[in-house]
Amino acid sequence: MPWFLIGLLGFLGLHSLRIVAPAWREARIAAMGDKAWKGIYSLLSIAFFVLMIWGYGQMRQHPVLVWQPPLALRHVGMLLVVIAFVLIVAAYVPNNAIRARLGHPMILGVKTWAFAHLLMSGWLHSMLLFGAFLLWAIFGYADMRKRPRDVAKSSVAMTIVTVVAGIVFAAVFAMYLHGMLIGVKPINMPMH
Repeated sequence: MPWFLIGLLGFLGLHSLRIVAPAWREARIAAMGDKAWKGIYSLLSIAFFVLMIWGYGQMRQHPVLVWQPPLALRHVGMLLVVIAFVLIVAAYVPNNAIRARLGHPMILGVKTWAFAHLLMSGWLHSMLLFGAFLLWAIFGYADMRKRPRDVAKSSVAMTIVTVVAGIVFAAVFAMYLHGMLIGVKPINMPMH
């Protein structure tokens, strides 16, 4: 558990600098330059992420069940994950109404993804991971709402593309990639 917690706290702490220490962050960027800051930030992010994932895998080998979610929550959670994928896609597709309306769909997507997984899993390691990401997303979204945002134009066509792409990515991830990458198949599909 220590490696998981170091990775988790390091990863989320690094991604919280803009929230908790904006002046310190800006001073570091000014002192070392934007490219150097981004390079160090990226390397540390990757290192903490790898440590978090490795530690999470270690914790999964000795699982502790905290509670058994009812089956109905699994269905609600899966629907929320689809919505999370649509929100995350909305952060990258230009001129969609979701991003124009919400402003920060990526953080809302992370918040929805984390909450959905908390509904579906009662294992301690899952609760720590998704609970931490949910807290981070709540504070991150509150901070983002204080910042000025671009008012982007939106089109119906790009909004439809966003929704369809999010649903397709969610389906592919649930049916194939989640099992390969995470080791858990949310939807049992035969692998050929």
